[in-house]
Amino acid sequence: MPRASPGLPPLAALLARSYADHGLAARSVLLAVSGGADSTALLVGTARVREALGLRVEVATFDHGLREEAAQEVASVAALSARLGLVCHVRSLALSPGAGMEARAREARYATLEVLREGRDLTAIATGHTMNDQAETLLMRLARGTALRGARGIHAESPTLIRPLLECSRDDVLAFLHAEGRAYVRDPMNTDPSLFRTRVRMDALPALDGAAGFSTLAHLANFARLASEDEALLGRLADASWERLTLPGGGLDAVGVGALEGPLRRRVLARLLEAAGARVDQGTLERVLDAVRRGGTTPLSGGISLKASGGRVRCVGPHPEGAPGALVLPGPGAAGGFGAWHFQVAEGSVPPGVLEFALGKETAWPLTVRSRKAGDRVRTRSGHRKVQDVLVDARVPAEARDAQPVVVDAGGGVLWLPGVLASVTDRRAVASRHSLWASPPVSSERERRRL
Repeated sequence: MPRASPGLPPLAALLARSYADHGLAARSVLLAVSGGADSTALLVGTARVREALGLRVEVATFDHGLREEAAQEVASVAALSARLGLVCHVRSLALSPGAGMEARAREARYATLEVLREGRDLTAIATGHTMNDQAETLLMRLARGTALRGARGIHAESPTLIRPLLECSRDDVLAFLHAEGRAYVRDPMNTDPSLFRTRVRMDALPALDGAAGFSTLAHLANFARLASEDEALLGRLADASWERLTLPGGGLDAVGVGALEGPLRRRVLARLLEAAGARVDQGTLERVLDAVRRGGTTPLSGGISLKASGGRVRCVGPHPEGAPGALVLPGPGAAGGFGAWHFQVAEGSVPPGVLEFALGKETAWPLTVRSRKAGDRVRTRSGHRKVQDVLVDARVPAEARDAQPVVVDAGGGVLWLPGVLASVTDRRAVASRHSLWASPPVSSERERRRL
């Protein structure tokens, strides 16, 4: 692994180690530089170590269009980059002031950075976030209400983004810039008391240090790092639980969800809500957990409801599936649709993913595909059973039962519930060359069984 000179200042040495740890030696990086202390230290420090690491470095800086001074600040970053022998890309974002300005500016910056990274064929984007940013973010999220996922704070890396200064404090940054004789921009937004982050930085953190009698900065940042590691492990366990508990036809096994440890249960249920497009917050999750415990129903956002009944936990939209119109199949070669299902009377090898019911020569044509009716019964090995009971035992959700195809012959006898159960035929029946093929809805998670 390439090594930087042993005579490097501590911040530059940390940058060299961080870039190497992120696998960027002999690769490339795009630095996001505002001209403030942190990003200026990132720029100057990276320029110090690039040759030792064989690192190709380019710079991006932004004029958000919100302050008159921004044009001069952008020009200063471009000039410093040129003195350091680095290519600098200047971009104007032309944002409008107003609600959510910080979030909108951040989103615009990262989107533009990613476009630049791809266009310049660079490996990663690096930002100047420090240990102070990490501690501030953690306190902000805890104050607003967060679980372990939010307590992770600022991630050290993502697929194309790294933050190599997270182990440096702002004091380290300022000391490095002083030693290097580098000036930097002081953004007035960093002292604007109307911003929550500013109040945390200027009031909450000093008060916490005063109450503790020592600097809490490193402890807060370390907690965020450990929370990130723990959350990653719990996330993998939750993914495995999701795969194990997902039922054919959608939803989760209610008994299995109830048996999960609390941290996994919350994550699995949150994923279910997210997949349905419902809002996920603490209050919603508490209601959902209660509904799962009592086997009930609770409303979600967007007209969606969560139902925990019939052994299945699932989200139901504001307009549950209704009963499609009946489909009549007069004989061999006939085809058509029943709701999102497609049926065909065919012969030969059944295509992959298609369900099949073998037809006998004595089949009473026409066949009809329809929804269930009161009194429907199907012949099983243990005798005739009500279709309603079969659907309940198969854990077909109540709101989806009217959309479940029921195939009957000319006499009204139930032959097949595709994906659920096939009628037991008379052993004396003579098979024909034809079968009834049923293609389930594309989005269906039903098992591809031949029933």
